[in-house]
Amino acid sequence: MGALHVKPALPLEQAIADTRRQIDQARFLNLEWLLTFGVDDEKDYEQYYKMMADAADYAQEGKMKLVMKPHGGSSGAGEEIKRCLARVNRPNFKIWYDAGNIIYYTGKDPVEELKPIAEHVTGFCAKDCTGEKGDVMIQFGAGRVDFTAVFKEMKKAGFNGPVFVECAGGRTFAELTEGARANRLFLEKIFAAI
Repeated sequence: MGALHVKPALPLEQAIADTRRQIDQARFLNLEWLLTFGVDDEKDYEQYYKMMADAADYAQEGKMKLVMKPHGGSSGAGEEIKRCLARVNRPNFKIWYDAGNIIYYTGKDPVEELKPIAEHVTGFCAKDCTGEKGDVMIQFGAGRVDFTAVFKEMKKAGFNGPVFVECAGGRTFAELTEGARANRLFLEKIFAAI
């Protein structure tokens, strides 16, 4: 997986060329997934939609999947994500859901925000969050994400994609390693139960 760092302030032609250059680099590395995060400033939304429409098509030519991870702004929660999906309107533009980020950036319920977009989710970034602008470097179950409810909703929509653990509690390498292992086991128990 690689991250696309879009530059919506550039003229559209230059912004698309820069994004395509990054996609070419990802192709050289033989990456499968390209991750975008939306844009924060509302004045950049239209430019972003155009850039992602081109990027989705260009990435598909290289057999790569373009996904957007909720990160505030144009990708803040269900309504914004649904609008983005409609405006980009490409089969190779999907969602890499992050329930913790829904809480962190909007304070909204990630289960409710997932419902209108669940059919478009092809990957999941696992992290918990204590509240809007709260702590995410915590163990699963210590925050507000109801992981069981989120995964039940995704299962209902037919989700069968990758899940990765992004955050864990701890300060030292050993503590973080143990925290990541515990979070993986936390998820495995949920998967076995649903």
